[in-house]
Amino acid sequence: MLARRNYFDPFVELQREIDRLFEDFVRPSRFDTTHFPKVDVYETDKEVVIEAELPGLKKDDVKITIEDNVLTIKGERKFNREDKGKNYKIIERAEGYFERSFGLPEYVDMEKIKAKFNDGVLTIELPKKETKDKKVIDIQVE
Repeated sequence: MLARRNYFDPFVELQREIDRLFEDFVRPSRFDTTHFPKVDVYETDKEVVIEAELPGLKKDDVKITIEDNVLTIKGERKFNREDKGKNYKIIERAEGYFERSFGLPEYVDMEKIKAKFNDGVLTIELPKKETKDKKVIDIQVE
């Protein structure tokens, strides 16, 4: 009996390799600081909320701006490490400039955005615009 040959097998293997390469490329390493700060974004009936972890920072270390419906959180984390006489084995606490940006939906009321900083967590409250009841119109198809 002859074995059935699938001529698409090489392409399936190639696709698997390409997928693996992209997964490795976009997967942050354990020590990747490009995604600092870590955030949670959630929505309620009345607002969208962004909570960002910023341990070791003060509110004056952080700047929040909105430009072209994009909210940006940026700042810099600095450590005053005295390296003299120390032989570090592990350094995981990253320092340096950071920036995260978020596209804002049309229904956010830009004039009423509030931010607060408490215990190393930045909370940005983005209230939704008050909307009138939407009118629904049925269109007949001919």
